Amino acid sequence: MKIQTLLPAAIVAIAAVLVLVVTPRTVRSLSQARVDAERVAAKGRLSERNALEEVNQATRDVASIVEPSVLALTAKGSQSARGGAPFFNTGSAWVYDVYGHIVTNGHVVDGAKSIDVQLHTGQIIAAQLVGIDLKTDIAVLRIEADDLTPAQRSIDIPTQGEMVFAFGSPFDFRFSMSSGIVSGIGRSAGLADVDYENFIQVDAAINPGNSGGPLTDIYGRVIGMNTAIATGRGSTLGQGQFGGIGLAIPMDIIEFVVGQLIETGEVEKGFSGVAVQSVSSILAPQMRNPLFRCIAEHFNADGAVVTRVSPSSPAERAGLRIGDVITSIDGVKTGDADKVPSIIGTRRPGQKVVFQVWRPLPDQARGEEQQISVELAKRDPQVESEDLADLLRNYGFAKMVTSTTEACALLNVAHRRGVLVQEVTADSNLAGLVPAGAIIVAVGGQSVSNVEDFYVRLARGALSRRGIGRASAVLSIALPTGKIGEFEIPLR
Repeated sequence: MKIQTLLPAAIVAIAAVLVLVVTPRTVRSLSQARVDAERVAAKGRLSERNALEEVNQATRDVASIVEPSVLALTAKGSQSARGGAPFFNTGSAWVYDVYGHIVTNGHVVDGAKSIDVQLHTGQIIAAQLVGIDLKTDIAVLRIEADDLTPAQRSIDIPTQGEMVFAFGSPFDFRFSMSSGIVSGIGRSAGLADVDYENFIQVDAAINPGNSGGPLTDIYGRVIGMNTAIATGRGSTLGQGQFGGIGLAIPMDIIEFVVGQLIETGEVEKGFSGVAVQSVSSILAPQMRNPLFRCIAEHFNADGAVVTRVSPSSPAERAGLRIGDVITSIDGVKTGDADKVPSIIGTRRPGQKVVFQVWRPLPDQARGEEQQISVELAKRDPQVESEDLADLLRNYGFAKMVTSTTEACALLNVAHRRGVLVQEVTADSNLAGLVPAGAIIVAVGGQSVSNVEDFYVRLARGALSRRGIGRASAVLSIALPTGKIGEFEIPLR
């Protein structure tokens, strides 16, 4: 009776032991078998067709295509012609054509007395400056070397999300490559030393030393040039450490500048004759103007407000007016006022551009959309820097032009890069010191290639000296005798 009573309990106990001990082992065995089966299947799939290996191979292919055209660059110089502190810049460059022209950022080589580049083969070669455009931060150099591999180039505008690759020598780790995507296009960063900003924003790692290196697409074609870094404390040219935002000059601007620097040593830029400000920056005093009040009350978007139209300018002739809100130029949005000079300044004189504008109609409490075609004129740096030009004329520089072989031949002087003094005002401060035929070759120790360079350097020198007393500039001038003289002139 007791046995019959205990048997069911024993069976239950045994079953419990089996559940508690055997079942987990069985479950673990089955789970391990499933994991092993998945691993075998995964290895089989990876062996048959591995998407990641395809990505790896594509990335290696991009490196193979681009690396032979990438250069590491070293620039040495001093801060001024009077023995200022020496500087030593490292950066990057890339081969533009089979004739030895290479491209880099202007800020990497600006003021350098010697420039060396290292090819991907390890060979180090001296480079000579062909031309520099300070407003776009683009410089062209030339080297003498055989079997150069020019970069493939594309002016196609990338779109957000496209994969890109940045090449260069970050922190002097030469011939490096990083990858990322296009984060945005048409960016302005408020850089003090770049007047025309229309950057490609990328999240590929860009650090000091990457400046001047190529940014490529997935086919190994150069679509831009690494230029600046947003560090969280403002954007800087090649300074600071990468904070997730890199900026590159797009290829269409590079092509516009480089071709002209190679051909003539200077860049002809378009001029429309408008001054603008962002809609968001309209100030309270401006609201007294019915046009600006109408914009503030009835225009609900970003744009660039025309604040001045130069008399007899292309814009005035085409019908642009003060108060017009420019929303795009040739289809490129101009939500930021900086975009207007950037777009116009990278168009050639004589080219027609289409302004899409919103014209305020205060009497009707609304505005209307209009398209206005403007044929651009040639921008004259002496008109743009009118105050400095007047100061120089008063000092005795009656007429100056970019030094070219033809202009120098007319005055029977040897050609060299710089600004040719064609006329000197009699009885001026300059008369008797600097004759016609002299060539301004540097400002404050920084070489000049053309009239625009000259005025940009004068303007930046004047700004840097504001509030610290009398401002002046030291001009290095090559006299017709061949000697180099230094002349200090007041800037205000």
